[in-house]
Amino acid sequence: MIKINNQTVAPGENKKIELQVSRLPSGTVIDINVFVYHSAQPGETVFVCGGVHGDEINGVEIVRRAVADGLFENLKRGSVIAVPLLNVYGFINFSREVPDGKDVNRSFPGSAGGSLASRVAHTVKTEIFPYIDCGLDFHTGGRSHYNYPQIRYSRGDEKAKTLAGMFAAPCLIEKNAIASTMREEAMQAGIPILVYEGGENLRFDQYSIDAGTAGIKRVLTAKGMADFVTETPKNILHFNRTKWLRSPRAGIFRWFVKSGNEVTQGQKIGVINDPYGQEEVFIIAPRDGFLIGHENSPVVNQGDALFHIAWR
Repeated sequence: MIKINNQTVAPGENKKIELQVSRLPSGTVIDINVFVYHSAQPGETVFVCGGVHGDEINGVEIVRRAVADGLFENLKRGSVIAVPLLNVYGFINFSREVPDGKDVNRSFPGSAGGSLASRVAHTVKTEIFPYIDCGLDFHTGGRSHYNYPQIRYSRGDEKAKTLAGMFAAPCLIEKNAIASTMREEAMQAGIPILVYEGGENLRFDQYSIDAGTAGIKRVLTAKGMADFVTETPKNILHFNRTKWLRSPRAGIFRWFVKSGNEVTQGQKIGVINDPYGQEEVFIIAPRDGFLIGHENSPVVNQGDALFHIAWR
């Protein structure tokens, strides 16, 4: 049996469960909708989550489409617990954080009596973690940053590495989890969770949505939970080192190459101009690598992250 919020989901049953986490000042109740798909045959339970950050719309859309299209409704074995939108408050306010300024994904393991972000994290850990064997956490680049579709898994976690291979995103990145995140908390419990990044906040990116949806299908098929036919990317790139290149000055930023392209050491990959046509500073690639992220805002401050470069 799967029991969430004192509601039981029996083998062979699908159910939507509403988890109340708090109220708006108006008194409006805000619930987290949890969709549970429990096959009659035993197997692994996969957690699929979007919207940990409320403005990361591509992640929400990937899980929403999976639910709406019935991807989890006729599982051969095992179960799926799907949460299309975890951070309801941030979603309402077009914000990464909840209204109290806290980041849900920096608030694990959370507390039942803590801040709003802490309460959401605590709900995930206590209500969902006990039932899952692995997870897919869907994110999007934040604050006008575009992320090339990529899976991040924890260094040294062989189960997560295997899961990343099943997902088969265009890029696989071996990178340690950040403290107090869902991925780090799950890793301590022996549960591999992958973080998918794709696209830019508050904007749909069809390539990232399609890559994320295909990854879900590949994982379920590899685990014998479904029989989806998907094409695996031919040249999956695997990196274990990344670095952000930051703006040397404030001004108007233009990129010459964008995410998804290789760069070579010494290559001019962007430029920053002053608004008056008097100065320009080129952004030079410090080494050979592959761009997994870039800044889309044309106006930047000194120190802003402009390009995310990856290599082995």
